[in-house]
Amino acid sequence: MLVGLAFVNPVKRWVNFSSEKKESSSAIKIVSFNIKAGLMGRDEVLNYLRAQDADVILLQEDGGMEYPTLKGYNRTKSNGILTILTKYHLSNEKLIFSEDESMNLQSGLQADIEIKGKTYRFVDVYLYPFQFEKKMVKLDGNSEDNEQKVKGVVRKLIPTFKKHQDQVRKISETIENSPYPVIVAGDFNSVPNSYEYYHLSDGLEDAFMTAGKGSATSFHDYKFPIRIDYVFYSKSLKAISYAVDRSVSISDHYPVVSRISLNDK
Repeated sequence: MLVGLAFVNPVKRWVNFSSEKKESSSAIKIVSFNIKAGLMGRDEVLNYLRAQDADVILLQEDGGMEYPTLKGYNRTKSNGILTILTKYHLSNEKLIFSEDESMNLQSGLQADIEIKGKTYRFVDVYLYPFQFEKKMVKLDGNSEDNEQKVKGVVRKLIPTFKKHQDQVRKISETIENSPYPVIVAGDFNSVPNSYEYYHLSDGLEDAFMTAGKGSATSFHDYKFPIRIDYVFYSKSLKAISYAVDRSVSISDHYPVVSRISLNDK
């Protein structure tokens, strides 16, 4: 039985069927979206974000895009990779760099947002991407060629894992040292059951596990879709809903849309 439970929990990080949650007047709508610098349609991205009318938007790979049509939003300074936009007062924004300063690698962006008299720390995450090409992960009938492809993939993985370790340590410090409840969202470039997932979710709740239904796969550029986008939150908060919006294909990621109740449980 214990073996069965150990298997079920990892599976639920990919596919889940949560019970209906009661809507809360304190709930805020959050959109997390890797927009691939708007390369698949800048206007489409802007139109989508405007239509969502979210309280907080966390973007990854924003490519330094401007958002002139998103009226009524405060935003963090442009850094070419991460942006947080919100309808509420925003302060204490700070880029989080990897532990290895020689890499000068952005790992995340924090911003404190005051909502209805209380402050919450939002952390927008973008971990270094694995430099895959589609041909690298496409196996054929030649076992010798396939073996070489697998070895090539492993060689590509190792240095990226090392970068992730540095990035995760710094992001974890930001989370642990926050004086406020935390909401962490973004593109982790890591699947569930990974080192990155376990360490960044430590002490937090996974919104999909709490309130998600169906599949959480969010990256669809390859033939096999995978889950690498997440929303985590402090245990004093509560997820009301979580959905991967597959109605739009304006990036190689689908947007993740969640509602989080800010009332104490």
